[in-house]
Amino acid sequence: MATYEKIRYDLPQDEIPNQWYNIVPDLREPLPPPVDPSSDGHRMKVFSEVLPKQVVQHEMGSERYYGIPDEVLQMYMQVGRPTPILRARRFEEYLKAPIKIYLKTEAYTHTGSHKINSAIAQAYYSRLDGAERITTETGAGQWGSAVSLASSLVGLQADVFMVRVSYEQKPYRRTLMKLYGANVHPSPSDLTEFGRAVLKSNPQHPGSLGIAISEAVEYAEQTNGKYNVGSVANADIMYKTIAGMEAKKQLELMGEDVDAVIGVVGGGSNYSGLAFPFLGEELRKGSIRRRYIAAGSLEVPKMTQGVYKYDYADSGMVLPQLKMYSIGADFVPPPVFAGGLRYHAVAPTLSLLMKEGIVESRDYDQQTSFALAKEFARLEGIVPAPETSHALPIIVELAKIARQKNEPISVLVSFSGHGLLDLGGYSDVLGL
Repeated sequence: MATYEKIRYDLPQDEIPNQWYNIVPDLREPLPPPVDPSSDGHRMKVFSEVLPKQVVQHEMGSERYYGIPDEVLQMYMQVGRPTPILRARRFEEYLKAPIKIYLKTEAYTHTGSHKINSAIAQAYYSRLDGAERITTETGAGQWGSAVSLASSLVGLQADVFMVRVSYEQKPYRRTLMKLYGANVHPSPSDLTEFGRAVLKSNPQHPGSLGIAISEAVEYAEQTNGKYNVGSVANADIMYKTIAGMEAKKQLELMGEDVDAVIGVVGGGSNYSGLAFPFLGEELRKGSIRRRYIAAGSLEVPKMTQGVYKYDYADSGMVLPQLKMYSIGADFVPPPVFAGGLRYHAVAPTLSLLMKEGIVESRDYDQQTSFALAKEFARLEGIVPAPETSHALPIIVELAKIARQKNEPISVLVSFSGHGLLDLGGYSDVLGL
């Protein structure tokens, strides 16, 4: 009889977690609240009106756990939840170090990333509010794809404002969104006052997530729509903790624990969605054993060069200011292919944990990350999303330490998405 070592760990659908986790009550310091510098409080009013009512309540909520509605759970299971944990055995051997690498593979969802976890929840709450449509922004297209599918599942129209450089770089992402029934608009666009102002100043503007957010919010106001937020917000992160809640159960069933939880940060929701259920447990115990490490793009260096301050979440300054690590809401990112990492700031909860030194930060350049992604793909067969590839240098760093100290280490990775619709970027950067 052949012997083999298990490398895939599944959680049965009847064991899917039925609660989301909110880290706010477990933070060591109070989370600085949103502020509105305008005299009439207009930005707070916009914030409270364009988001679904229940999303606003979750955003401001202080409960540790919130129940997941049955219909949302049913849709989660429809789109591929729970997702498996895979052990990257061949990549471990490649690193020649005493390291175990566990991938929480959000790439196994129907849209190919973690984004669907929040999109379904927000679409569901938008429908409860009687919205006629859902508006949102997208960079690489993962969030836009998720919102497009979620909107279709709940019977609403989606309008996605896609950062113009990504709109041009990623035609198949546009196709996927349209297949799900969405309208996809290159941003800046002529559909909004803010978009028209940007185009008047620079008709060739490449766009940014900050601009696309402003347009999506303005369009929601114009069209009796609800804006669905793709990152940064506490509520969005909370909905994505379904991944971390699953991973905790999976590791328990495996009889395993990990020494580090790592991932990448665009706005912070994919990493936080996996890490927060683990970190929250340690915060409640009063001591932190694991290392928590998050990486961003060196071309958009908010993780290592950002300033912890109040800043706008969007370039049009439509929404309130949040206290977070930021390189400025007016930052125009270069056209790197990891479009989801082009955002200028880090989620307030994650920023606070970074400020306290609880979560470590890194920034890696595109060339380094993509070169490792090529090796990873050849060894494991999975093509990481360009964003996800920026977690691979963290693994290399941890493997080097384990090798030098000759001490074993186990790592849980937020494998946030696949790159099968991003092959053009890999081809251009690596000369394939």
